Amino acid sequence: MTPADRAFPDGFLWGTATAAHQVEGGNWNNDWWAWEHTGGSGCAEPSGDACDHWHRWPQDLQLLADLGFGSYRFSLEWSRIEPEEGELSRVALDHYLAMCAGCRELGLEPVVTFHHFTTPRWVAAAGGWADPATADRFARFCGRAAGHLGDAMVRACTLNEPNVVATAGYLQSRFPPGERDPDRRRRVNEVFVDAHAKGAAAIREATGVPVGLTLAMADDQATPGGEAALAAHRAGWEEPFLEAAKGDDFIGVQTYTRHRFGPQGMLDPETGVPLTMMGYEVWPEALGATVRRAAAVTGVPVLVTENGIATDDDRQRVEFVRRALGSVLDCLADGVDVRGYTYWSLLDNFEWAHGYRPTFGLVAVDRATQGRTPKPSAVWLGGVARANRLG
Repeated sequence: MTPADRAFPDGFLWGTATAAHQVEGGNWNNDWWAWEHTGGSGCAEPSGDACDHWHRWPQDLQLLADLGFGSYRFSLEWSRIEPEEGELSRVALDHYLAMCAGCRELGLEPVVTFHHFTTPRWVAAAGGWADPATADRFARFCGRAAGHLGDAMVRACTLNEPNVVATAGYLQSRFPPGERDPDRRRRVNEVFVDAHAKGAAAIREATGVPVGLTLAMADDQATPGGEAALAAHRAGWEEPFLEAAKGDDFIGVQTYTRHRFGPQGMLDPETGVPLTMMGYEVWPEALGATVRRAAAVTGVPVLVTENGIATDDDRQRVEFVRRALGSVLDCLADGVDVRGYTYWSLLDNFEWAHGYRPTFGLVAVDRATQGRTPKPSAVWLGGVARANRLG
């Protein structure tokens, strides 16, 4: 590429992301807190105080703005806003409204996710995502929350990676409720699709912001004889949600690695390819492949809502993101409509069942003092964002 080719389009959105349960601390009223404290769940440790982002969000937003970013994607904690069915917390709603306002004051566009993995205990007790009524419960929550936030939001994501919740929770027993039932997983996919449609409609009725969903995607590759296994995987993993995203304002692509498939299904990482702290193959160019697939299938603009690497080598993080962004530039050069890039994550945080060991963050967090220390990768990526160019 020539230097001119390495520029991103005017208005390209640069941001980082977090999720409420992974950073706020003390979210005891949801299914994940219960799961963390259930023996045999496989969770390495409980979330506890997390990063205390519930109280420290003003300094975190200031840090993000000072680094040079232009957006912040964060999630609402449904269990704080509606701790029991029909009981809304004005305090919690005002908290998230203040976060949106705080973003805007600093020149950050707030991108609000309405469900990021965690579900209130009362919803889980009523059947969770296997109960079709949960789609209506979620839509009601979306309407009320969006009505309170109004146009303080700039973009809204209904669901974060519903394919992960359905598969990990109902097929692989790695997430709550810890089931292994293919039929239940299919039903949960259907409920999530319904929840997205109804939730998006409720948000649009309450406010005029663009709405989409976010999807976990990998660069899926078939080795010889693996074509049927790959097709079967996609049929349950991403196709229902790519179909559901048609007609949305954008599709959020969230990519970390590639997956290879043989005749018997998904293969282990390829020998010789380095692995991240999550056990993923280090495969930065996966991002470009998934952006192309999402755009081709849905026909809507793409916003990269998560991409990053769990590593304790910050030089590796810079190189990973540099290569991933190079693949985005290739997409743009080919006419793919990509609107922005969001790094996961702003902070080293609670990585679900893996606990606090994997470090994705641009900013290190001292668990004892909650002190924040930006890493060199934060300064580098903030500089890319300011320049709107990959140097």
